[in-house]
Amino acid sequence: MSVCIYHGGYDTVRKSGVGKALEHQTAALKSAGLPLVDQLPPAGPEARECVVHLNTVLPSALLAAARAHARGCKVVYYGHSTMEDFRNSFLGSNLLAPLFKRWLILCYRQGDVVITPSVYSRRILMGYKIGRPIYTLSNGIDTDFFKPDAGRAARFRTRYSLGEGQKCVISVGHWMVRKGLPDFVELARRMPQVRFIWFGQTDDALLTDEIRQAMEAAPGNVLFAGYVNAEELCDAYCGADAFVFLSHEETEGIVVLEALACGIPTLLRDIPVYDNWLQDGRSVYKAATLDQFESRLKDMLAGHLPSLKDGGMAVAEARSLRQIGQGLCRIYASSGFLEAAKTSPEAARAEAVAKKRRA
Repeated sequence: MSVCIYHGGYDTVRKSGVGKALEHQTAALKSAGLPLVDQLPPAGPEARECVVHLNTVLPSALLAAARAHARGCKVVYYGHSTMEDFRNSFLGSNLLAPLFKRWLILCYRQGDVVITPSVYSRRILMGYKIGRPIYTLSNGIDTDFFKPDAGRAARFRTRYSLGEGQKCVISVGHWMVRKGLPDFVELARRMPQVRFIWFGQTDDALLTDEIRQAMEAAPGNVLFAGYVNAEELCDAYCGADAFVFLSHEETEGIVVLEALACGIPTLLRDIPVYDNWLQDGRSVYKAATLDQFESRLKDMLAGHLPSLKDGGMAVAEARSLRQIGQGLCRIYASSGFLEAAKTSPEAARAEAVAKKRRA
């Protein structure tokens, strides 16, 4: 069999977790030894042996699903998004959320199966009554790239003029209420001796008033560094003293896996998505209120709490791209895709012809 990862709309999602997940699938499948094709094969034996991955909910992906089915391909639709994590994202998102849910259901129903990255997001999608098998598989993390590195750490601290002993806390994400940006700013205000740096950005036209006000009122120890490439982001994970992720809603959180893989002390909001795989005091620290975030973060920076580096890195390693590649193979087998490729009439005829030629 072969796999075609549909790249339509990639430029739109390149800077998001969906774009990163799409890249991860390519690497994971290569690690599993599965052949990748760039284009949908024409109708026939080759198409029946092809699995198409769709990652966006853009209209072009819906059309790609229709073409894939018409040619006999199997379709895997990734459930990266939910109505719940669409809310509090950008200007007008709460008003559009119910319509977005209906659109998600329409998109996900085009898959022969749906893959979503966490038990929590699977539970949400099961409630949508999609009528398709829904599997849970992490988006994965490239542990060959994201890993502790003293050279990267030094480069980050030099780039941002961090003196010896200067504490630095980072976060990563779009400028959204859902991502916890206002709380990040308030946390920095309460800890003026600590440098706070936020990586990532959102188009100005999509910013809510709450986000604009929070950014404009941010104290001098906050830097909004904007979008940076993977190299610079990995430097930051390696060189900062703590990673704080204040997001109120996620389907997984690729940046959390990146941080854990680099061994940076990590503090997360205590939300349901992390319940069954990130344990407070084992791999991460968690907080529910701003006061708790402040208290926990101060203790982390002062060295009053045990290091969870080994536990965090173990979580990341269990979700390495090699593991994700094997997980995809298991899903293909469970869904009958591998067997269908072997037993379809066209495949049988093609194999018979091939045997005659070899003879």
